[in-house]
Amino acid sequence: MFVSPAVELHTAASAVLPLLLPSDTSGLAASSCTHSVFSMIKHLFIDLDDTLWDTYHNNKSSLEELYHTHAWDRYFDSFETFFSIYLPHNEALWSEYRYGQIDKPTLTLERFRRPFTGYLTLSDEQILTWNAEFLSITGRKTRLCPHALEVMEYLHRYYKVYILSNGFREIQHAKLTNSGLAPYIDRVILSEDAGINKPNKKIFDFALVKAKARKTESIMIGDSWEADIVGAANAGLASVWYNPNRHILPDDGVRAPMHIISSLSELMQIF
Repeated sequence: MFVSPAVELHTAASAVLPLLLPSDTSGLAASSCTHSVFSMIKHLFIDLDDTLWDTYHNNKSSLEELYHTHAWDRYFDSFETFFSIYLPHNEALWSEYRYGQIDKPTLTLERFRRPFTGYLTLSDEQILTWNAEFLSITGRKTRLCPHALEVMEYLHRYYKVYILSNGFREIQHAKLTNSGLAPYIDRVILSEDAGINKPNKKIFDFALVKAKARKTESIMIGDSWEADIVGAANAGLASVWYNPNRHILPDDGVRAPMHIISSLSELMQIF
């Protein structure tokens, strides 16, 4: 499996990178050394949420169930109205959590309290009840990002595969089991186990120790520029950026990912 990546990689890079890079071509320089890098890879660290497991749609579906079960239409014109309020609050809270500005209990409470501000005063007990229901429903959702299952089955034949996630312990394992991804994962490494979140380099160092892996033999694959790609760069790890929405490559001085893909199926060409 290590004979052809260079040919495939240069072909894909020439098609994708010019659409994504800023005015300089630093990312293209990185692609010139990909053959030697990828031929050494033995360990794949892969993000879970919105990289393999379709967090956006699964969470939205779970919230819609709660919306109807608890008659939240008493407070909002429609579910879409509620979700349009909930989503930016949730994203902001996860960003704060990622950088250690808030803790898990605060995120848990505030992701429901904030959307209801001005509509309903909620006790902590009520929120925790809703949150438990939300996690229970969400853990049973099985929608994956396109090609995730076939790609993971393929990668697991040739590499050690690890999940590296900031997600909560009580839900991440359920996602993997119920979605069918679990058989293709050698180990799940969570930020709660490390005591620090991506993008802090310490969680990547922690993951390497747990996997008994060398940096030169490892690569990070994920959808989040900040958590996965910047985090990997902070730790001195190579990375592949899963960018299905084709966001522009940030011109922030961060080490460019070795490859940018818009479909997970491209991983079967790279590796």
